[in-house]
Amino acid sequence: MMKTLFNTSAHLGTFSQYAVTIAMGAFAIALLLNLYRLIRGPSTTDRILALDTAYINVLALTLLLGLVSASSVFFEVALVIAMLGFIGTVVMAKFLDRGDIVR
Repeated sequence: MMKTLFNTSAHLGTFSQYAVTIAMGAFAIALLLNLYRLIRGPSTTDRILALDTAYINVLALTLLLGLVSASSVFFEVALVIAMLGFIGTVVMAKFLDRGDIVR
């Protein structure tokens, strides 16, 4: 049996444990790179895109945690993150386009 970060993933097979561990590492690295672009982005558009991509990476990490822990709470949290990410991206794009959110 594979030694992973989580000992509660007895319901996953060996290959699935490897796949989830590698995917979590890849999404964590991608999230760090997104945060770098968010801080260092040369323009506001780059920062908005980095924040949108960070939402997606956090969403993926949350879903992977839900898969490992076999808890439905993580999937509900992922749904809320997806809705907030979409609304946040629309609001930021509207602000960038018009200079004002509400007219």
